[in-house]
Amino acid sequence: MRENNARFGAWFNRIMPKGLYARSLIIIVTPMVILQSVLAFVFMERHYNTVTRRLSAAVSQDITAIADLAVTFPTVADQERIKQIAQSAMGLTVDFLPGERLPPPGPKPFFSILDSNFTGELGKRLRRPFWTDTVGNSNLIEVRVQLDGTVLRVFARRTQAYLSNSHIFLVWMVGTSLVLLAVAILFLRNQIKPIEKLADAAIAFGKGRDVSGFRPRGAREVRGAALAFLEMRRRIERQIEQRTTMLAGVSHDMRTILTRFKLELALLGDSPDTEGMRKDVEELQNMLEAYLAFARDDTGETPLVADIARIIEDTRYNAERHGANVTASFTGDPMVMIRADAFRRCLANLAANAWRHGTRVAITGMRDDRWLTVYVDDDGPGIAPDKREEVFRPFVRLDDARNQDAGGSGLGLTIARDAARSHGGDVSLGESPLGGLRATVRIPV
Repeated sequence: MRENNARFGAWFNRIMPKGLYARSLIIIVTPMVILQSVLAFVFMERHYNTVTRRLSAAVSQDITAIADLAVTFPTVADQERIKQIAQSAMGLTVDFLPGERLPPPGPKPFFSILDSNFTGELGKRLRRPFWTDTVGNSNLIEVRVQLDGTVLRVFARRTQAYLSNSHIFLVWMVGTSLVLLAVAILFLRNQIKPIEKLADAAIAFGKGRDVSGFRPRGAREVRGAALAFLEMRRRIERQIEQRTTMLAGVSHDMRTILTRFKLELALLGDSPDTEGMRKDVEELQNMLEAYLAFARDDTGETPLVADIARIIEDTRYNAERHGANVTASFTGDPMVMIRADAFRRCLANLAANAWRHGTRVAITGMRDDRWLTVYVDDDGPGIAPDKREEVFRPFVRLDDARNQDAGGSGLGLTIARDAARSHGGDVSLGESPLGGLRATVRIPV
C-alpha cells in the first residue's frame, strides 16, 4: 500500500506543472470545473430529464385520447371534427391514412432523452401498435398509430415534448466560467509578478549584481517576504562594510609593523641570520596579503561586462611568466557580466595551483545560454576523490599534494571557490584528461 502511494505520488508530481502560476490556476480551475460538472449533471439528469418526461407524458396522453376518439367515432365527419379539436385544443396536426400500414421500425438514436422518454410514455398509455420518428424533422415529432383499417398520423412540435432551451443554461454556465477564468488569470498574473521579481532580485543579489530598483509589491505576505529580503540584504552589506573597514585598519597596522621590520633588517646589514629573517618577513607579508584577500572577497566590486577570453589569455600569460607550459582557448560569446577582478583572481589561483603541481596546464573556457564554464587541467599527481572537498577549507594543505616548505597559506582554492560562489556559481574538482586534476568553474550568465 505504501509503495503504491509512493508510486502514485511520484507519477502525480511528474504530470503536475512546476510553476506557481500554473498550479494556482489549477487550484482555481479544478473546483470550478468540478462544481459546474456536478451542477450540469444534476440539471441534465434531474431537472432536464424530469421536465422532458412530463412533457412527453402530456403529449402521449393527448395522442392516446385522439386514438381512442378515432376508434369510438370512426366516421369521416367525426374524423374531421377530431382533427379540428386536436389542432385547436392540443396543438397537434392529425391525419387519417386509410388502407395503410405502419412503416418498419427505424434505427434508434444512440443518445436521445426525447426518444427514450417519449416512446416509453407512449407505450405505457397507448395499447395499440405505433411508430415514432423523433429525429427525421428537427422541429416536429411524427407518431403513427395502427387503427382498424386505417393509420392515425399525428405531428407534434418538438417543443411540446422536449425541453429545448436547455442550451441556454449551458451557454450561461460556460460563458460565466470563461469570464471568471479570465478574471482569475489576470488576478493571478498580477499576484505572481511580485514573487517573480523577488526571485529575480534574490538571484541577482546572489550573483553580486545591483538590485537597487527592486521594491516590495503585491499581497501582504509577498510584501513581507520582499521586506525581509531587503532587510537581509542591508544586514549583509552592513556586515561586509564593517568587515572591510576593520580589515583595512588591520592591514594598515600590520603593514606598518612589517615595514618597520624591513627597515630594522636593512640597518642590521647582510648576514646569514638577517637573510633568514628577511625571508620570514616576506613570507609573512605574502601570507598577510592572502588572508586579507580571502577575508575581503571583493564583494564591493561592481559587476561589469567583461571579456572572459581576454581574462583567460591574461591568466595564461601570467602563468607562463612563472615558467609554466600553459595553453588557453575559449568558445562562445566572451562578453559576460561578472566581477572581473574576483574572477581573474579565481582563475589565477586555480592556474597557480595547477602549474605548481604539474608541468602542463590547459585552460579551456566555453559559454552557452545559461552557463560560463572554465576548465583548468594539469598533469600533476591530482587529489584523491575523498580529499577534493577538504582542500576547499581554509588553511588546509595536503601533505601528498603540497610541500610544506614551499610556502603558501592554504587559501588559494578557498578564495577561488568564494569568488565563484559570489557570482552564483561554484568550483569543483575532478579527473583531468591530462592525467592530473581538473578544476571546473561554472557561473550562471
